[in-house]
Amino acid sequence: MTELSVSILSADLANLAAETADSMVCGADMVHFDVMDGHFVPNITYGAPVLKCLKKAVPEAFYDVHLMISDPARYAQDFATAGANLINFHIEAVPNHVGQTIAAVRETGCLVGLTISPSTPPQAVFPYLDELDLVLVMGVEPGFGGQKFIPTTVSRVAAIKAECNRRGVSPRIEVDGGINEGTLETVMKAGANIFVAGSWVFGGDIAENVRHIQKEIEEISDRIE
Repeated sequence: MTELSVSILSADLANLAAETADSMVCGADMVHFDVMDGHFVPNITYGAPVLKCLKKAVPEAFYDVHLMISDPARYAQDFATAGANLINFHIEAVPNHVGQTIAAVRETGCLVGLTISPSTPPQAVFPYLDELDLVLVMGVEPGFGGQKFIPTTVSRVAAIKAECNRRGVSPRIEVDGGINEGTLETVMKAGANIFVAGSWVFGGDIAENVRHIQKEIEEISDRIE
């Protein structure tokens, strides 16, 4: 199954609940909730209290929480309690404690994802593939929305997909950053099956944009099957 995760980092924060709800009604599959701490990445976004309010306003959404923070294990339970369905964290944030952090997230009852930044080789996630529900491959440097897609993302996705096939495991592969009409098909062909879109969704008519992206996903899926 190929799915669209809408990045509310690009939404109008004054109308966050309404725009999130609009994207869900129009066919988005999940909400990508970016958490930045001003330490692991230079920007600061929102925390668990915002997620709690959004979950109350839009309870039907699946919340794909992306922790771009220095101590993900410490805050995993807070985000799970606030409404996260899946929590993914950066391998670069806890290079010596990846297994323990996976376990900490799993203990919250959430699905577990592991994220790699563009400078991290895809092989870094290979030892953990058996333990993961999702691998998130960043198509841009973490920390800011609206960046240009890094072309080597495609080969990184392909390497992870090939290793999953070799080992007979099937975590979802998500790509975040720079997803648009010019990049969607290439990452789909490489093996990704969840796509984070921010400005492509929230830059204009949300309903029309979501329907257009889902149509693109469906047509590409038909071509590459």
